[in-house]
Amino acid sequence: MSQETDAVAAVAEDAEVMASVETGPAGETFILADITRDDAYVTAPLQDAASLPEWR
Repeated sequence: MSQETDAVAAVAEDAEVMASVETGPAGETFILADITRDDAYVTAPLQDAASLPEWR
């Protein structure tokens, strides 16, 4: 998966996006994924993920 910050992503009108938090040996990871496509996801350490009020 590319880590380029200037990449532009297109979202299909029929996309179904879900988020979750996974706990593992490295700590908690935030996962945001379009479950209608293969390999369409991003991950970040939970402490680095923006909260909902920060996105507004």
